[in-house]
Formats: sequence, structure tokens, C-alpha cells
Amino acid sequence: MATTKRSTLITPAIPEDITKDELSLVRSYLLLTFIHKVFERDCRVIGKSGLFKTPQLYMELVSSATKKTSLMLQEVTRELASHHLKITTIRQDQRGVEAQYACRGYVGEINILWPGFRNEMMLRMRAYLGLNPELAVLPKEDSVEQMAMSI
Repeated sequence: MATTKRSTLITPAIPEDITKDELSLVRSYLLLTFIHKVFERDCRVIGKSGLFKTPQLYMELVSSATKKTSLMLQEVTRELASHHLKITTIRQDQRGVEAQYACRGYVGEINILWPGFRNEMMLRMRAYLGLNPELAVLPKEDSVEQMAMSI
């Protein structure tokens, strides 16, 4: 569940309100940012843990997904700029993720609660890793929450 708030800045022209597509870009930016950080962290942990017999294979898999998220994040960042949309602040707390943005004279915020954010992260991460979404083995709620909150 995502909620948005908007307020206007004083501007000479009447700016257009943010569109659903633009809000979707903000959401994608947030998800990709968090996913990218999780993949980078996981790759470091795999390499340093000493628990894997073949860590290079797993690191290669996660590293490939990290590169995909990096490319997608660059594309979303370009799209945000082309829409004159700037994310000014990103915060997270026990409830979820909040981002403040400025778009054509409007400032607003989007709030995404952890359950929805985590679920979408997991779906996208599976896709970037090349895993079949139908075969998902859902982790215990605690481990998923820990993953998202530790960024």
C-alpha cells in the first residue's frame, strides 16, 4: 500500500500534478535502490563468509543481478530527469519507506508499507536472478524484514 501527499510551491505558472506513471517511476527508483544495496551486500557476504564450497559461482549469479539493477536504476534515473522529477529524501522506519519528491513545482511524498515493499522486492529480485516466480520458497517473515531494515 502506497500513499502520497502533495503540496504546492509558489510558482508563476500553474504546474501539472504528478501522474501515476511518474509515481511508478518513484516507486521503481526506491525498489531498485534497495534491491541494488541488498545484492551488493549479499555478494560481499558470500565472498567473505567462508561457508560456500564454490563462492565464485554464487557471487557471479548475484553480481549479474547487481549489474542488471544498476542498469535499470540508471534508466529510471534518466526517466525521472526527463519528467523533471527529483527525489529529495528517502527515509525508512519500522512502518516502511518514505520518499519526498519535487515535480514541476509540486512537492510530495510517497509512503510504502514494509509488507508490500518487501513482497515487490522479492518478486523483482527473483526476476533479476533469473528465478521462476512460481517456484518461490517464501522466507520466514522475520528474515525478510531484517533484509529490508538493514539497508
